[in-house]
Amino acid sequence: MRRNIPMRRATLIVVLMTVWVTPAFARNAFVEVTGQTECFDVVGNSVDCAGTGQDGDTQAGVSWPSPRFRDKGNGTVVDRLTGLVWLKDANCFGEQTWQDALNATNTLEDDPASTTTDCGLSDGSKAGDWRLPNVKELQSLIDFGAFDPALPAGHPFSGVQSAFYWSSTTFVGSPSAAWDVSLRDGITTNDVKDGGFFHVWPVRRGR
Repeated sequence: MRRNIPMRRATLIVVLMTVWVTPAFARNAFVEVTGQTECFDVVGNSVDCAGTGQDGDTQAGVSWPSPRFRDKGNGTVVDRLTGLVWLKDANCFGEQTWQDALNATNTLEDDPASTTTDCGLSDGSKAGDWRLPNVKELQSLIDFGAFDPALPAGHPFSGVQSAFYWSSTTFVGSPSAAWDVSLRDGITTNDVKDGGFFHVWPVRRGR
């Protein structure tokens, strides 16, 4: 005879714990100060910055290290703010089309056999180490408190042109054009890749 034995139901409770882990590669990207410390009214007269809310008043952003740049004495300059390494000679290649600018920077190297095509490098760099900077990297050099050129005072670069420099960044609104930045005043615009001739300033990562 089968007995009716009450069954005890075991309830398994699964607790799901969500743990938010910040990946090791995730870092905050802080915006640097513009370099502007003065304030002006609507017609361009200098005014006291206090309480205006202008850039020169708030000076928001990450402050630049002092000194900002370090000349390594091997044809390169380190930006101590970004860690990027720039070619000291900002006019080694003159004006180029966009594709020629890419080719020139991608093949730049410290070549002991040449004193004319290595832009004065003695840093041991090889072809492929250097590249054309993207538009944000170029913009990071701009001091909006300076003009002609718009670079921080006391910078150690040579050959800086108060003119437009190519970036490696394509203008997606018209892919036949790329962004370029004026070292005269910091203006960023875009120009036709195959028709514009602008200056070239190679950059590479620090190491």
